[in-house]
Amino acid sequence: MKQFMLSFELIDSPVLHIVAVLAVVAVLVVVVAPPRRILLTLAVALGAGAAMFAIALVLSARNAFDGPLPWPAPLWAAAAVAGVAAGAIGVARRPWWRRLAGVLAIVLSLAAGGLGVNTSYGITHNLAAILGVQALNDADLPPVSAADPDPATLYQTWTAPAGMPAKGTVSALTGATRIPSGAFAARDAALYLPPAALVPDPPKLPLLVFMMGQPGSPDPTNLARALDAYAAAHDGLAPIAIVADQLGAPDRDPACGDSAMYGAVATYFTQLIPQWAAAHLNIVQDHRYWIIGGYSNGGSCAALWGAQHPDLWGNILDVSGNEYPGSEHVDETVKDVFGGDSARFNASTPAAIMAAAPAGTYAGHTAVFTWGGDDQTFGPGQQRNAAAATAAGFDVATQVFDGQGHTGAVLDDGVNFGVGALGAALGLAAPSG
Repeated sequence: MKQFMLSFELIDSPVLHIVAVLAVVAVLVVVVAPPRRILLTLAVALGAGAAMFAIALVLSARNAFDGPLPWPAPLWAAAAVAGVAAGAIGVARRPWWRRLAGVLAIVLSLAAGGLGVNTSYGITHNLAAILGVQALNDADLPPVSAADPDPATLYQTWTAPAGMPAKGTVSALTGATRIPSGAFAARDAALYLPPAALVPDPPKLPLLVFMMGQPGSPDPTNLARALDAYAAAHDGLAPIAIVADQLGAPDRDPACGDSAMYGAVATYFTQLIPQWAAAHLNIVQDHRYWIIGGYSNGGSCAALWGAQHPDLWGNILDVSGNEYPGSEHVDETVKDVFGGDSARFNASTPAAIMAAAPAGTYAGHTAVFTWGGDDQTFGPGQQRNAAAATAAGFDVATQVFDGQGHTGAVLDDGVNFGVGALGAALGLAAPSG
């Protein structure tokens, strides 16, 4: 029962609509039931809602949410506050059943508002993701295949067998399959296996190590949906993906670097995860077929580690990432992660590392940068990093999603575009042209 509650889908389900309808019913009972104070109740509710709407817009304009606020979010917040205000009037008035309706209006309005704002972002799909805990079933790792054909021509040599699942699987790397995290207190990672990895004689597939944003958790929902879409168009082929935790907790930002305060997060991603993956997953061992990727905060780590370790990561997939780790709180990052050394911090940005690399370092490496056209917080940094990667010798692909901000839709579209742009280099699709 606990696992069901934690993993119940909150975005792609009718739960928001049900809660919202119940909230409206409770508010209507408060407003229209005798003895009536319709005009007073409506005036207070609408006034409170309008105030909340204005506050949300002001806070968004001041970048209080570390990125653009999705447009439906302030409407949901305003509606929730209006419902709470109406409910408060109901609680203060007789008879008892109006007070009960008032309590229900308050609770249901808050729930509907929270669910509505969450749906506006489209990233945290269940309670487990909101709480930052893992609720997936333990992973059952397929055996590692002995065969090792040329990964560059996999799209030619692979034939999807009858009975192959239509979609991949997601599971938790916990217990016996947990990735050792050393001196970093990582939350358990998740594993995505595409359809082609679930057949009796699976091919070795590329590896994608992916990170979500901050606040956030290693929830594979969005990534799995995007990779399933790619696999459906490519005979079940897609990368095997690990969604790992670069934060340690939803409210932390280790800024992608080893530190005394946050632990050895960089060591976890650049040593421990690759070692574990090479030993336990049926993946191509040639690192040219490995991708380090992420969304938002995770995208900044992907750009950094991809620039620092070209021998480890053949490709970068940066979806709406920060321009550099710690960009939202530079002074705090310099103090907590770099021991107050501003020069070391400045030299650690992806652009600085790329610029300092010897000529030819990134030959044959691909870097993908995507962002929403309305994302004025992260979009400009993505443009600058794409330019830096081009100057450093990466093969760069970029995509701007017009009319979109910093939401789950951009994450889905970014992964779809990124894997599509990398598909030929990964042996999953024929070269274009």
